[in-house]
Amino acid sequence: MNNLKKSRRDTPLAVVSLLIIFSLVGGMTAFPKTSIDGAEKVLYWCTTIFASPILLFAFFAVLFVAWLGFSKYGKIRLGEGKPDYSTASWIFMFILSGLGSSTLYWGFLDWAYYYQTPGLNLTPESQEALKYSVAYSFFHSGLSAWAIYAVGAVAMCYHFHVRKNKGLSLASMIEAITGCKASGPVGRLVDLLFMLCMFGALTISLVLTAITFAKLLSILTGIPDTFTTQVIIILAVSVVFTLSSYVGMDGGMKRLSHMVCWGVVILALYIYVFGPTQFITSNSLSSLGLMLTHFVDMSLFTDPMGDGKFTREWTVFYWLWWISYAPGVALFVTRVSRGRTIREVLMAMVVGGCVGIWFVFGVLENYSVHSFMSGLVNVPDVLSKQGGEVAIGMLLDHLPAGRAVMAFFLAVMVVFLAAHMDAVGYAVSATCTRDLEEGEDPAPADRLFWCVMLTLVPLAMIFAKAPLNTMKTAVIVTAIPFALIILVKVYGLLKWLREDYGHVPSHQIEEYQRPLQVVAEEAPTAGPVVASKQAV
Repeated sequence: MNNLKKSRRDTPLAVVSLLIIFSLVGGMTAFPKTSIDGAEKVLYWCTTIFASPILLFAFFAVLFVAWLGFSKYGKIRLGEGKPDYSTASWIFMFILSGLGSSTLYWGFLDWAYYYQTPGLNLTPESQEALKYSVAYSFFHSGLSAWAIYAVGAVAMCYHFHVRKNKGLSLASMIEAITGCKASGPVGRLVDLLFMLCMFGALTISLVLTAITFAKLLSILTGIPDTFTTQVIIILAVSVVFTLSSYVGMDGGMKRLSHMVCWGVVILALYIYVFGPTQFITSNSLSSLGLMLTHFVDMSLFTDPMGDGKFTREWTVFYWLWWISYAPGVALFVTRVSRGRTIREVLMAMVVGGCVGIWFVFGVLENYSVHSFMSGLVNVPDVLSKQGGEVAIGMLLDHLPAGRAVMAFFLAVMVVFLAAHMDAVGYAVSATCTRDLEEGEDPAPADRLFWCVMLTLVPLAMIFAKAPLNTMKTAVIVTAIPFALIILVKVYGLLKWLREDYGHVPSHQIEEYQRPLQVVAEEAPTAGPVVASKQAV
C-alpha cells in the first residue's frame, strides 16, 4: 500500500474538534466535583431513556449478521486482488482495534461486579449470582458486541471497496447513502461526533490501564503510585504507539498486534496450566452454556418491575461502549480487509472475536473466581475497599513465579494499549484526511499529531480523580447518535446489495463480480450499479 504523499488534512474539522475537547478537558480540570456530579446525572438519564432501544438494537444486530453471513450476499468480495494480510495477522489486527488494554483489567474483575450487583433479579452475593457472573461477562463481550462491530464494518467495506466511493470517513458514506454532502452541515456534524466519540471511547481503556499499571508497578518495584507516575506511564505508552503509527500499518500495527496476541495467549495459557486447570475448564463450559441458553433473556432484560439499575449501568453501557468504538473499528477493518468476502469479515469478527475473548476471559475470570471460592483472595471485597488494581496484583502474586508473571502482565498491557491507541489514531487521522482512496493512508505527520492529542482527555480524568461512572458518561453521550448512524449505514448497505446483486443468483455471484471489478478499475467513481449496466 502506498501512503498518502500529499496531506489533505481537514483543518476545520481538526480545529473545531480540538476546541471542544480542550474546553471539556479544561472544565474537568477546573471543576472536578461539578463535572463528576453532572456526569452522574447525564449517565442516569441517557441509560434510562434509551435502555429499550439500545437493547433491541444489539439484539437485532446479531440477527442481521447471521442473515447476511448465510445469505448469497456473503459471497461478495470486498475489493479486487488477493488479501493484503495473512488470515492470522488480519484477525489479530482488527480484534485489537476493537479491544482495549482494559480488557485485561475486566478479564480478572468483571465477574466480581456481577456477583455484587447481578442481573436477572438474582440475589446479590448469592450462589446463583456467582454461578451467572462469568456467564454475564461472556454475554457482554460476546455475540451482540461483535455483531455491532461487524454491521458497521461490512457496510463501510462495501462503500469503500465495492462501490469505490472516495473518502474513508463516516461523512463520505452518509453522503453516498443520503446525498447529504460530506462538506455540508450534516457531514460536518457526523465527522465531529465521530472525533469526539473516539476521544471518549479511548478514555476508559487508557485510564484503567494507567491506574492498574501504576499500582502493579508500585507493588513490583516500590515506585510510588502517584499522579505523576500515572502521567509518565501514559506519556511512555504514547511514545510507543506514536512511533508505531508513524512507521505505518505494515511495520507498526502488524507487529504490535502479533506481540499482543501472543503475549495474551501466553499469559492465559500459563494461568490455565499452573492455575486451577480443571475448575477453569468446567466453569468456562458451564458459563458458556448458561449464556447461550439465556441469551434472549439477557439481551432483552429491562427489569420493568425493579429499578433497572443493572440493565442501565452494565448491559446498556456495554452496548453503547461497543457502539462508540464501532465507527472507528469499521474504518480500521475496511483498511485491512480488501480482497476478503463479506462472509469472511463477518465470521472472523463474530466467531474469531468471541472465541478469542471467551478463551482469555474464561481463564482469567475463572482463576479469579476459584481464588475467591478457595479463600485465597476475596476479590469482591478487595475490589470494593481497595480497588480492582490491588485485587489483580494479589491474584498475580499468588501464581507460581508471581512477580515474574506480574512483570510480563505489565509488558503485555503496555503493548496492548499502544496497539489499540494506534488503531484509534489511524481512524481519527483518516477522518481528518479528505478523499482517501483505496491504497492510501493518512500522512504520517497527521497520524503523529492525533496520537499526541488522544492522550489529553484521559490525563484530565486521572487528574480529576474521576470515578468509573464519569468515564462511562464520556463514552455514552457521543455513542447514542451513532446507533442511528449505524442504522443509516445498514439501510445503505441493503439498498446497494439489492441494486447490485439482488437479481444475481447465488451460484453466479462470484462469476458476476469479476467483470464488475474490471469496469470499476476503468471507472472508479461509477460503482457497481453503473458497471453492471456496462457489463451486461
